[in-house]
Amino acid sequence: MVDKNLFLHDLSVVSILKNEAPYLKEWIEYHLLAGVEHFYLYDNDSPDNQAEVARPYVEAGLVDYFHAPGKFMQMQTYNDAFKRFKFFSRYMAFIDGDEFIFPKSKLGGGISEVVDEILADKPNAGGLAVNLHAFGSAGQEKADYSRGVLERFTRRAPNDWVPNGMGNAHVSTIANPRMISYMSIPHFAFYFEGVFAVNENGGIVQGAFNKPVTAEKIVMNHYSVKSREEYAKKVSRGAADHNTYHMEAFDFNDRNEEFDDEILRYRFERAKKFKPPDMVHANERLLNALMKNLAPTLLPNTPPQFYSGKLETFLTCRAVAAYLKTRLTDDAPAKFFEKASLIGILRSLIGMSFADARLFVRELPNLLNLPYPEAKDLRIVAAQIVPQMMNTMRINSMWREFVETDYINDLLKIGG
Repeated sequence: MVDKNLFLHDLSVVSILKNEAPYLKEWIEYHLLAGVEHFYLYDNDSPDNQAEVARPYVEAGLVDYFHAPGKFMQMQTYNDAFKRFKFFSRYMAFIDGDEFIFPKSKLGGGISEVVDEILADKPNAGGLAVNLHAFGSAGQEKADYSRGVLERFTRRAPNDWVPNGMGNAHVSTIANPRMISYMSIPHFAFYFEGVFAVNENGGIVQGAFNKPVTAEKIVMNHYSVKSREEYAKKVSRGAADHNTYHMEAFDFNDRNEEFDDEILRYRFERAKKFKPPDMVHANERLLNALMKNLAPTLLPNTPPQFYSGKLETFLTCRAVAAYLKTRLTDDAPAKFFEKASLIGILRSLIGMSFADARLFVRELPNLLNLPYPEAKDLRIVAAQIVPQMMNTMRINSMWREFVETDYINDLLKIGG
């Protein structure tokens, strides 16, 4: 597992939003209390004042806000986020603006604490598939923006509400973004070979649904319905994926069988101990983490087993050093650590897993042109590794992966 101090953010949220201005402040503030440290928000042609609501959080460095115009942009933005920012966040959650992550097993604890406990003894888990709890309108016809979503809607479907195998069986994802291969359906990530999504009990989840529903330790409260008036606005707005909303679906999804205000108690307890992310000392923390993780690479007698299974760590170190080069007045320390990270990458290639090899190949374009002798050594080694990987992919009919790796193979030939 990669040292958590190497990451700029422990947990970030990725979301594509449209016309969420009335709800955005509550949604951001709740997740900050719950332990989210950063947000990557994509604005899908919002005509309301959503950007203005987000502005204070952007100015505070808590939100990166991007414009994503066009239809069906959800998967494009999700893939963009994990590819661009995977080394900045230890965990990355992919959720909608009507979803609230609720870590139930630790009253007053953060989301990452619960995720850590679930994944602690599961080295092949790339992410957590979190089941939904579908909340209804609680009989409300009109919108009441004077109160928050969590206060207004406290009735939901029972756990086992899975009509046609869906409903609460839907999952959203909290992932190690470095292990994601691609995302092609909302909220579920496909990982590199040998890496899987698991539910809160450790069972492997192979798609966007997890049955039976598991929601004792962590759950995604889903407020898709709200009042009838608000749902009508949602229908007119449209969706960011290929789904279409219809008013006929309101009554079907308006589930109110069970009273549930646990998330309000959680928010209250969490607020007692909340401390905002310390970004003032972030550069210092990252430099100290680089020193701790890279110091052994500078010693001649470090045993080879030190490097085993640490490729993800060294690739993260390289990305952090590159980030610090743009932030420090004197970039000499960052350059020193960037060079040291390449030494670690080279030595950790022996015996790496296929998943690590995929991550390494994906990062090669960012490594090959670095102005260090080790970058040339990486090119030589990669020229041996990539054809072997492509042969394995060809034999196993992994054509999506083959095409991606073939691009890297061509890149190696051009620069060789």
